[in-house]
Amino acid sequence: MTAIRQEDLIESVADALQYISYFHPRDYIDSLALAYQREESPAARDAIAQILTNSRMSAEGHRPVCQDTGIVVAFVRVGMNVRWEGATMSVTDMVNAGVRRAYLHPDNKLRASILSDPAGTRTNTKDNTPAVIHFDLIPGDTVEVDVAAKGGGSENKSKFTMLNPSDSIVDWIVDVVPTMGAGWCPPGMLGIGIGGSAEKAMVLAKEALMEPIDMAELKRRGPSNRLEELRIEIHDKINALGIGAQGLGGLTTVLDVKIKDYPTHAASLPVAVIPNCAATRHVHFVLDGSGPAQLEAPKLEDYPDVHWTASPKARRVDLASVTREDVVNWRPGDTLLLNGKLLTGRDAAHKRIRDLIDSGKPLPEGVDFSGRFIYYVGPVDPVRDEVVGPAGPTTATRMDKFTEMMLARTGLLGMIGKAERGPVAIEAIRKHKAVYLMAVGGAAYLVSKAIKASRVVAFEDLGMEAIYEFEVEDMPVTVAVDSKGVSVHETGPAQWRGKIGTIPVVVA
Repeated sequence: MTAIRQEDLIESVADALQYISYFHPRDYIDSLALAYQREESPAARDAIAQILTNSRMSAEGHRPVCQDTGIVVAFVRVGMNVRWEGATMSVTDMVNAGVRRAYLHPDNKLRASILSDPAGTRTNTKDNTPAVIHFDLIPGDTVEVDVAAKGGGSENKSKFTMLNPSDSIVDWIVDVVPTMGAGWCPPGMLGIGIGGSAEKAMVLAKEALMEPIDMAELKRRGPSNRLEELRIEIHDKINALGIGAQGLGGLTTVLDVKIKDYPTHAASLPVAVIPNCAATRHVHFVLDGSGPAQLEAPKLEDYPDVHWTASPKARRVDLASVTREDVVNWRPGDTLLLNGKLLTGRDAAHKRIRDLIDSGKPLPEGVDFSGRFIYYVGPVDPVRDEVVGPAGPTTATRMDKFTEMMLARTGLLGMIGKAERGPVAIEAIRKHKAVYLMAVGGAAYLVSKAIKASRVVAFEDLGMEAIYEFEVEDMPVTVAVDSKGVSVHETGPAQWRGKIGTIPVVVA
């Protein structure tokens, strides 16, 4: 009978979460590098270059690949011959103690994103606990753990349906993926759960995302069962949609499709789809009684030789002097380098701004949006000599319902976020001759290097959702919706969807 120490599990969970915050899985990097080599869309290729460059920078600096350091999900399989030595906590409490230790680590503090009372006060727990934990008792004398940190942008795009047994799973998935938009930060993975009951299918989909990327290998050897046939079919049909990296249009939307299934009722066909984003973060470890798990760091020489630099065609923009007349001349797909001061704000800040305006009260001192840009971001706290931690964009569609108010009543000139905007926001942008700019999701550490100064100007109690003022230098963005309401997230995929059928497919 193996004796497992409480402290070994706590330390292993903490080490694993620190590890995955700055080390991408090797299979993901290799697969993304292959996609970069194949990509023919300039916009998508630039986005992938930023993600790969960011990944190397994060590995070197031991800082998060994404500002959204995720909700922790753990699959814990406890051998039935295991004995817990000197344990004073439940296994759930041990895992949460590891989460707490990881997210409060002084050398690499991770962003606390978990809120208690989700239907009420939505109060930040400040240490990212509790985790979502799935347990299984298995034969053996070890404890196996798969731990992941799942970003909200990709988690929010999860889909579930109860199909009729005669319906096509492939057709439903190919139809539903475009409705996810680009807020899940493709290129990434899709986890698919088929069968069981409603909740079982969702867990299967999440568990599938813990598996390594092997689509290229699968295609080389060929499928050996129906699920592998489904994986290839779904993978190819989704990529044929032309959505591409960050939804800009291109050859690669998914790097792999993973499927787990389970027996189900004769009348049912539950199907769940959960995407994993460009910040794919998960690791497996085993405790065998010899001490904490040892995770081997990747070698920097194993990273692809990709180093993003701004395009010579990029236009530098002075945020202190830019006018609405300047903005009118920007076109979807234009690359800009922003210089000067901008304000930040996410969901909670927008709600407070709306409440103040509706009640006739002034905005807080220092919060003047007239002729300025707002960046949708919730940064990681700085460490050491940083002015701010990783600070990539959050999903812009969550702010769509506030866009008309912000443009009509604050004098806001433009917005910066990730992914597409919905019809309501696009109409407001067109009406007010404003603009929406897109930063690359999954390049948070790279983006943070463009931020030269940072200070909180309002709503400090909201933590990472407070309003900051950033001073930026050559911050890279793409014009995603121009002043006429033309969206690159509509034109880009449409263009590449038409091209893909004419491009020869090469299997590595």
